[in-house]
Amino acid sequence: METRALDYLAERAASVFYPRGAEITGPGEGVARNLYIIEQGKVQSLDAGETGLAGHAVLALGVGECFPLGAVTAQRPSTNRYVAATDVYCFVLQADDVLDLMEMSPEFNAFCTRYIATLLNQSRQQLQLLFAQQASDQQTLNSPLAQVGSRDPVQVGRDTPLRQALETMSRSHVGSVAVVDEAHRPVGILTRADLLDRVVLAGTSLDVPTAQVMTPDPCCLGEHASAYDAMLAMASRGIRHVLVVDGEGRLCGVVSERDLFALQRIGLTQIRQAIERAPDVEALQQAARDIRKLAFNMLAQGVGAEQLTQFISTLNDALTRRILELNLDHHDLYGIDWCWLAFGSEGRDEQTFSTDQDNGIIFVCDDFSDREMLKMRLLEFARAVNADLDRCGFPLCKGNIMASNPQWCLTLEEWQELFAEWMRRPQPEALLNASIFFDFRPLYGQTHLASRLRHMLLAHAAESPIFLRAMTVNALSVHPPLGMIRDFVTDLEADHPGAIDLKKYGARLFVDGARIYALAAGVYQTNTVLRLRQAAARLSFNEEEMGGIIEAFNYIQLLRLRQQQLDGVEGGQGHNLIYPDRLNELDRRILKEAFRQARKLQQKLRLDFQAG
Repeated sequence: METRALDYLAERAASVFYPRGAEITGPGEGVARNLYIIEQGKVQSLDAGETGLAGHAVLALGVGECFPLGAVTAQRPSTNRYVAATDVYCFVLQADDVLDLMEMSPEFNAFCTRYIATLLNQSRQQLQLLFAQQASDQQTLNSPLAQVGSRDPVQVGRDTPLRQALETMSRSHVGSVAVVDEAHRPVGILTRADLLDRVVLAGTSLDVPTAQVMTPDPCCLGEHASAYDAMLAMASRGIRHVLVVDGEGRLCGVVSERDLFALQRIGLTQIRQAIERAPDVEALQQAARDIRKLAFNMLAQGVGAEQLTQFISTLNDALTRRILELNLDHHDLYGIDWCWLAFGSEGRDEQTFSTDQDNGIIFVCDDFSDREMLKMRLLEFARAVNADLDRCGFPLCKGNIMASNPQWCLTLEEWQELFAEWMRRPQPEALLNASIFFDFRPLYGQTHLASRLRHMLLAHAAESPIFLRAMTVNALSVHPPLGMIRDFVTDLEADHPGAIDLKKYGARLFVDGARIYALAAGVYQTNTVLRLRQAAARLSFNEEEMGGIIEAFNYIQLLRLRQQQLDGVEGGQGHNLIYPDRLNELDRRILKEAFRQARKLQQKLRLDFQAG
């Protein structure tokens, strides 16, 4: 802090003693009158309804920490009680002096802002404690690969005879061997699964070089990558091993599905293999339940919302593809070029525990006279797929945004014309449709069709400033639920007084803003965080400012996941409703800051697109 500001603080702060058990401040005081900086001792922050030190401690504060900062800066009563856990000395600064000091000192002002934002890690720690008894906590998925798996990997050269490689595997009691070049950089991997098709059935001589039968271009990750990164790679590629390399690309370890299994009660590859080998929908129903359980374990271990929603989407993608494959056995689509599209949260790789279906089909028909016949075959197929997805826990879309709806089973030219029409005439219904369908992603089939549609969309959007402005006006019609007097506006849901819908009034604000900036900057990605990051780089946004916006979005997603998990029932789905009055002081502070970041993003949209 500046010397003048420090002198101001020293002149106005008084040192006050509080014996153990004394209540220092709380809601009963009314609007917070003082900021307390702990000089000696410890203070517990308790729920307002608790009495004495036996109450549930929301926060434990030590020397150098201050309270109730959020209440003082917002000029409202504290939501928690602060009680001396030991004999305590505090520096006490009156609220008016705090506000003056914030105006006087940019450093102090920045501290007050960062203080709230940096509480996020504490909130995650509380979340881990909340779920600790229900989930595996032996080792977190945030662990670097340098701490997971084998650090002495079995390896052979590419010219090593196959017989010698197999003897090495047998002698080392391992199911795989890494194949490296002269510089010990991985060039392939040989597993027991490779032997049946490539050696035994193929009648391959055991004298051939190992490189002849290995799987080339193995999946490699750096030693500082996390166990989560390895898990996602295995889930995405359907593999059992990831090779670990150092900064020079040299092999230094190997992580197997079994190593990750030790971190989880439900094995990742177990789920992936169950999906890929599922003979019917009944088997996929169990896989869907296992996906939820595995995601819950990851939530409990502190995996961030961005990674967790992507992970859920990855496994749900695999499940959807298997349902498509099973139904292809009973529907003749031979000769049709088509692609299954995902919209909404799945299209953005942002699925939470609670999600319904948003999908469609894009296909090619060169002969107009055949179009209706082809469409009838695709719709019959889509109806079966939608029904099976519903059976696996993905409810039918109430708005009928599904591939079985003829309105969303269209040729490439029809999709292109539809998108172009929405941009030419941005009426309310067109803007609503754009907010759903422009977040599409291919899941199965001829994915190049989706790529052509995406390139067309970006090209038209860049030439449609009126459309982008209309999208911005539409996005700004929903405001962050921050009150002028109260902390939060909680009367927006008539059927749920006191609640805030975190999807409608939280996540949506960031999703809408990211979509607009992505269209303006020509960003191909559909994921909200990736859109924000790439748009920020192309449009020269302030990196620190964008980082705060992304962190706020991730926190709201984390709250949604937590709420859905806590309120969901077996075989059912939780909701997106949060009751601010039931949150502890920590989460209230961060939620309020997250909504402020949403408001900052909207203010930037308003200026950039001149939307009122």
